[in-house]
Amino acid sequence: MLTEHAKVMKALAAAGEIAGRKKLQKMIYIAKKLDFPFYEKFDFHFYGPYSEELTCRVEELCALGFLHEVKEKKSGYVQYRYTLTEAGEQFLRHYDWEMPGLAECMQAMNGQNARFLELVSTVLYFEHLSKEEVKEKIAVVKSKQRYTEEEIEEAYAYIDALRNRCNTKARV
Repeated sequence: MLTEHAKVMKALAAAGEIAGRKKLQKMIYIAKKLDFPFYEKFDFHFYGPYSEELTCRVEELCALGFLHEVKEKKSGYVQYRYTLTEAGEQFLRHYDWEMPGLAECMQAMNGQNARFLELVSTVLYFEHLSKEEVKEKIAVVKSKQRYTEEEIEEAYAYIDALRNRCNTKARV
């Protein structure tokens, strides 16, 4: 019971704190694409891959008192910060499974900004296409973001680095 919720909590515990709903969505999606056992369904949305299931899980975890959500007013918008509560940490102790490489992966992603993670997750969403097709797709679906050729190359390099760092090849 609540196994999928516990996985989200484990990811959040590994990151320490995640600033932004979009960033949280992208981090879980990227981890899923790196073969970590997250089973939320993602569809392509305005800001890239998005999971209604993940949104509901986070809301439930907040309602249960396992996640602390802080609403901050930034210049012109609202940002949410998520951390595990003490009750959440206690609950997580009941789940004695390991996800090797998850902590390193979540910490690495948490050091990136949401805009870059949006690009990385978009590249991964379209990874079944050729690199040139992905670049064309990004130019269309992310035209407002104005990602440069250099940023897209950085995203590909970052994905390779994450795969190496998180040792996901062992899970494939």
